[in-house]
Amino acid sequence: MDIINLYEQFCKEKGVHFQLDDNVRPYDNTTLFCPAGMQQFKDKFNSDETGTLANVQSCIRLNDLEEIGDGTHYLYFDMIGLFSFRTLTVQEAVDFWMEFVEEVLQIKVDYVTIHPDKFEDWKSLYDNYDVEVRADDECKWTDGQIGGYCTEFFKDDVEIGNIVNPLGTCIDVGFGLQRLNMFVNGANEETKEEILIQACEKLLYSGYYPSNKEQGYVFRKLLRELYRLGSEWDNEHYLKEKKRQDKVIENYNRNKNKAKYQNKSKEWWFDTMGVDIDFIKSLDI
Repeated sequence: MDIINLYEQFCKEKGVHFQLDDNVRPYDNTTLFCPAGMQQFKDKFNSDETGTLANVQSCIRLNDLEEIGDGTHYLYFDMIGLFSFRTLTVQEAVDFWMEFVEEVLQIKVDYVTIHPDKFEDWKSLYDNYDVEVRADDECKWTDGQIGGYCTEFFKDDVEIGNIVNPLGTCIDVGFGLQRLNMFVNGANEETKEEILIQACEKLLYSGYYPSNKEQGYVFRKLLRELYRLGSEWDNEHYLKEKKRQDKVIENYNRNKNKAKYQNKSKEWWFDTMGVDIDFIKSLDI
């Protein structure tokens, strides 16, 4: 089942403009990559503009690096979004998403959560649905500048999406495409290596290359993680990094036991010889 196509058609039937934003370049200088579908719409949230639109936004979140490979956490992922600026009510947003998730995608939502501060006001939003409503102190969201109370949707104890009420007047919806796909098209069996490769491919698609700073530095860090995993990815940038790491490790092993290097700190090795000792120790060699 092609969820993106179904969502685009659903939005058109509702008279909501849809756009596909399929690279991870950020829309401002607060992040290295786009972390959420709402980033490009900050000005609209803060203006007097009205209207509603939808998108699928490619994102990268580096804080999930240690958890990738568990079937629910990714580096690169796609966020299905709905954004309304002083137009839709929270009730209308709930109705929109319950219809899409349960009727179009045929995913039965197990329960939803609401912040205790909003529980009495918002629990009636689900009166027309066969779904359990729970209170949860975590039902607030912010990007550091814009935020609000939210209500979250769960299936098999996995959060599949949420509806945020920024500034108390707007709607910011985000549902994870990969998590929805897990329930629509079957469990995702991707390995950590495969997820890292997908993230690297998305970086290349978005116009980034390995380097020593900013986005390129992150790219190189992902390539080093692939090296640590022993990946055989046939990509020119990875193969170049693999060759570079082989040379660094060979140089370290050749010199580490020499008397003049015995008392050198990890910082010296890195700054002078380009050797990350902690990284080398993490390798199964």
